Amino acid sequence: MLKYQLFPRSVGITEQVQRVIECFDRTYNQIKSPENELKSNEVLDILRPHLENIGFIVETGKARGQKIPVPVLFGLNNTVDQSFNADGLSGDGKIVLEVEAGRATANFAFLKDIFQASMMHGVEFLILAVRNEYRGSDDFHKVYTFLETLYISSRLVLPLKGIILIGY
Repeated sequence: MLKYQLFPRSVGITEQVQRVIECFDRTYNQIKSPENELKSNEVLDILRPHLENIGFIVETGKARGQKIPVPVLFGLNNTVDQSFNADGLSGDGKIVLEVEAGRATANFAFLKDIFQASMMHGVEFLILAVRNEYRGSDDFHKVYTFLETLYISSRLVLPLKGIILIGY
């Protein structure tokens, strides 16, 4: 089943975030793990029309012009000196979406996603989608435990209003 949790758990899900969750819910049978062994780009391909219908811009490939750069640092005359790429971005630039498949926990890609979203200008929420199961491992639970520890310990404060973890 589709799973999701907003961190910190003391905050409710916004209407805009709920619409993204509904996109995952509508496509769940096509993307659910472990039945479907899709790569993250294949998951994005399935989600794309639904996300675009709610005003998201979605990466179409890995080539230049297909990625979604989100500014991180600005230079002289307000030019963008540094940017990070996102899998998806809300029309207002406040919600960034990252979809991970096999490398979510194996290569700690979820940590990179959290770092990059925290650096992106104007981003308030990170929606992080991971497989419920990958090669016998419960990736959703692993990331959930990490985020729970991060928010409960309060030793590291992120500049985001929240991280929404989705397990597909």
